[in-house]
Amino acid sequence: MANWQSYIKEYQNYLKFERGLSKNTIENYTFDIDKLVLFLTTHKIDATPLTIKEEEIQAFIYQIASQLNARSQTRIISGLKSFFNYLVFEDYRSNTPMELIEVPKVGRKLPDTLSTQEIDLLIGAIDLSTLEGERNKAMLETLYSCGLRVSELISLKISDLFFEEGIIKVTGKGNKQRFVPISSSTKKYIETYKDLIRNHISIQKGFEDTLFLNRRGKQLTRAMVFTIIKDLALKINLKKTISPHTFRHSFATHLLENGADLRAIQLMLGHESITTTEVYMHLDRKHLSQVMEVYHPRGKKNF
Repeated sequence: MANWQSYIKEYQNYLKFERGLSKNTIENYTFDIDKLVLFLTTHKIDATPLTIKEEEIQAFIYQIASQLNARSQTRIISGLKSFFNYLVFEDYRSNTPMELIEVPKVGRKLPDTLSTQEIDLLIGAIDLSTLEGERNKAMLETLYSCGLRVSELISLKISDLFFEEGIIKVTGKGNKQRFVPISSSTKKYIETYKDLIRNHISIQKGFEDTLFLNRRGKQLTRAMVFTIIKDLALKINLKKTISPHTFRHSFATHLLENGADLRAIQLMLGHESITTTEVYMHLDRKHLSQVMEVYHPRGKKNF
């Protein structure tokens, strides 16, 4: 990681001679970068200050979220932003990988995971006597069974549905597209909504291909999906803090617990790096020990 040290040294000189910062402040800034370098080394990620991507930094942020409070996380993110802004300022980089990294408000811990029973209860609490009920059921089933981000859910197009092949096309971060398998039951819920409810909505121009619509015939907002889920949680008196992302996290966790390959989960989630998937999921070490016992030739249960 010598590459990092030369840039860090230049950065320290910049902070000292051009920003006039104290020795203690400069050490604090450097300590934040050292934490990132240690993470990269530990996970064998070959990235320099000039090549590191947002995803690799995001994986680092997920790790520190489980170790530090929101204030400490904010300080580290702020320190890294300053370092990468300096590299852009000096024309070492054309952009900063910190641009879309958000400072936590109350910490960046992952949402609680829902059990399959809790998911069934939430979806079962939807009032199907309303027009929105069938839509909401189809949406939540899609969130959970396909592991989508809420932004991917609301932008899903009818032309993205390849039901005969058993897949849907998902447009993720940075307009990157991936194909995700869809279950026959979820297909049925979508078709029920699409053929019986959506047909009777007065669709606004520009939203003819958007699958999930609000009552005004436009694309739903992320806030609306969040509200729908929050209201259902209140309805069943669920004590967990949940959001649309909880369904995505539960999707991945349940796949892992049932023996799915981590690489397959990575592809379905749309993570560029498997490191992101590992950190994002806060891998259950107990579960991994059980997998070792059952499947490895030297596992305890094989003797």
